[in-house]
Amino acid sequence: MYWISKSIHIMSRLRRQFIIFLSVLGPGIIVTSADNDAGGISTYAVTGSKYGFSLLWVILLLLPMVYYIQEMTVRLGAVTKRGHAQAILEGFGPFWGWFALIDLAVINWLTLVTEYIGMTAAMSLFGVSDWVTYIFVTAVLFAVVVTGRYWTFEKIALLFCVFNLVYIPAAIWAMEMPTAPGWDEVLRGFCCPEIGGLSGELIFFVLANVGTTITPWQIAFQQSAVVDKGLDVHDIKFGKLDTFLGSLMTCLIAAFIIITTGAVFYYHMPPILIEDARQTAEAIVPLLPAGEGELARKLFAIGLFDAGFLGALCISLATSWSFGEVFGWAHSLNQRVREAPWFYIVYLGILATSGAVVLIPGAPLVTVTMFVQVVAVTLLPASLVFMIVLLNDRSFMGDHVNTGWQNFINGSIILVVIVMSTLMGLSTLFPNLFG
Repeated sequence: MYWISKSIHIMSRLRRQFIIFLSVLGPGIIVTSADNDAGGISTYAVTGSKYGFSLLWVILLLLPMVYYIQEMTVRLGAVTKRGHAQAILEGFGPFWGWFALIDLAVINWLTLVTEYIGMTAAMSLFGVSDWVTYIFVTAVLFAVVVTGRYWTFEKIALLFCVFNLVYIPAAIWAMEMPTAPGWDEVLRGFCCPEIGGLSGELIFFVLANVGTTITPWQIAFQQSAVVDKGLDVHDIKFGKLDTFLGSLMTCLIAAFIIITTGAVFYYHMPPILIEDARQTAEAIVPLLPAGEGELARKLFAIGLFDAGFLGALCISLATSWSFGEVFGWAHSLNQRVREAPWFYIVYLGILATSGAVVLIPGAPLVTVTMFVQVVAVTLLPASLVFMIVLLNDRSFMGDHVNTGWQNFINGSIILVVIVMSTLMGLSTLFPNLFG
């Protein structure tokens, strides 16, 4: 009877913890899924067509980087009850608070341009004009957040996260092509790739992949989402699990996109170099059997639109939350438009202005997409330094300050980003430095 009673108690406790986890689930998976945004899809696609599977090892580096950076936002938000911008404002003063806000606003606006590039490109594959996509998407994105409920937004966002999985069957079909290598070549790309010598182009592609997977807006979004959802210190354990699952999912999807484009284009004879995700969807059709090619094209288009939509939703919210935190406006999804007018005005304004860029005839959209990722990673160290300093401040964090191991890991991440950004700058200033 003792063992039966104990088993029932354990099952009851596990059930209770699972229910708590489901209630906490959301910010981590949403932000990391949105991380595979339209710019990210294009970056991974171009990487696969250019280097095949030889840069898959970067994904192994990105998984711990994404997790350790984002789990800091869970602790900081749950303990301080402050969003990222507000925490910097109170911890470092008005100058650095404004610096962080302007820094974030600029890169977020540029990144939103890439989201609209992806969405208009995806819809053009179904014959929808850029103007129609721009107006329809902006209206729907605004409608999602004006319900006055954080939980409504979260459920809709989690639904869009599921569409990220469309790249898994696309990769399986691509690996069945006659010219595609076996899965052992994929494994080799993770553990012992052949990348040749160091070059400015290689540094650019590695940096672009890091920049599209780890960005300042993710930090701002998750910390503010944790606060808006009402999580506290008791939820940190499950918030970390939510973040890990999301980090694992985003890195797996990134790998599947690289595998898809590598198998289809890099190993094709002759190799085909594509420039963005739209070209990927179009070029894949004649290379696969009739039915599979058209289906793969539609899946790629759906995935690209979903990535842009989810990215635009989260980036614009991260910006609006940050403005509200610094200016002291009401800034919660649980407040309706008349209760937090400036919060919603900023949200709609950044969407409308960034989306309009894609309507400019002749705009260099492909170049913008790639360089935004590089700019994002060069601005990342500032956000990370602010976070680490705050997480070591016991007056802010109490018993939840960083451990020595966490400081070592996050310090190493900052160092890697700074070194890579420096190499990128040197290769730009001195093109022949790395051959």
